[in-house]
Amino acid sequence: MSEEIIDGLDSGLIIDICSIIDSARNNVAKQVNTEITLMYWHIGERLNRELLGNERAAYGKRIVSQAATQLNERYGSNEFSTRNLRRMMQFSDEFPDLQIVSQLATKLFWSHFMEVLPIKDQNKREFYLIMAAREGWRRNLLRKQIDGMLYERTAISRKPEEMISNELAGLRDNDIMTPDLVFKDPYFLEFM
Repeated sequence: MSEEIIDGLDSGLIIDICSIIDSARNNVAKQVNTEITLMYWHIGERLNRELLGNERAAYGKRIVSQAATQLNERYGSNEFSTRNLRRMMQFSDEFPDLQIVSQLATKLFWSHFMEVLPIKDQNKREFYLIMAAREGWRRNLLRKQIDGMLYERTAISRKPEEMISNELAGLRDNDIMTPDLVFKDPYFLEFM
């Protein structure tokens, strides 16, 4: 729009109002996403607690299946299917620290968390989530970075587990980016 008057209204006024509306809608969408992600974590945690760490397998399968049936009947969607409830359980199991989940959920979508769930190494999972949150990666870029082995290419991947955890916590909590998080590992580069 140009800065001209349209039907007695200054187009700058309309642009400002559109900006206010767009900003509010974005904030609402972020808040909704955060709440959905935290809801999924809490559902998974509650189911895991009920099943006592999945020690009673047959009982656990029946409980999850029954819960899925009742939730889908009540809420009328497949959002709470047995498969999705199991994902929620895995999510809360793989990310037991609600404080970290809460912090990352304000910047990431549920799909980001689902993208890293297959990664077995906890530090590697956290690296990708923290970097995605810090750099504003969409899910597809996160997948590309995982497929491109970004973590393995950084110097941090060669450090002891405790040092990796400390550096990731520094980045997550205090936005401290160490050189090892950025610099590429020369061994990996030589190998490639």
